[in-house]
Amino acid sequence: MSVQAARYLYLARHGEATADERGLSESGRRQAGLLGERLRGVPFAAVHHGPLARAEETARLVGERLGGVPLRCSAAAGDYIPYVPSREELPAESADAMLDRLAQFPAEEREQGPGLAREALELFTGPVDGDEPRHELVVTHAFLIGWLVRDALDAPRWRWLGINQANAALTVIRYAPGRPPSVLLFNDTGHLPAELRWTGFPPELRV
Repeated sequence: MSVQAARYLYLARHGEATADERGLSESGRRQAGLLGERLRGVPFAAVHHGPLARAEETARLVGERLGGVPLRCSAAAGDYIPYVPSREELPAESADAMLDRLAQFPAEEREQGPGLAREALELFTGPVDGDEPRHELVVTHAFLIGWLVRDALDAPRWRWLGINQANAALTVIRYAPGRPPSVLLFNDTGHLPAELRWTGFPPELRV
């Protein structure tokens, strides 16, 4: 029988982007640096990031504080629609609004997303082989974080909708052998000053 150990999956949304989304704003760079300081000392095996500039730049700035941890670009850590539900799956009172919102995204993101979402589950979740716990950071986008949190809680597949993540906020999931996943932290912005919290959220969702 193979030996397995716990995986600690750290999930962070990229820092605040510029208006054209070609990189990070000044606030986004500050957020990334502070996230790196928060994570300094964690024995990461790798930092995974999506291919878009705002995720790559965030990962690079975080990585500068971590000291030699390899950065790995992954399409599975990118920005896409992980699952498009049918109308029958959704609460009747909100189905139209949810489907209308998803229809606004490019067809490519909706068509390729489910395959990438399955790949993300294969790459980033579950216990790891060996007897040493593994710590991994994924610098990604809000939709994938919602998808992975939904999976950890064994919620219906459509329920990634409405699970939001602020820029440079931290979520941590523990996958231990023989146990259900544990969401240890969610949307934690304790490393950010007040003026850098809640970016990436519409005003009505800020508390």
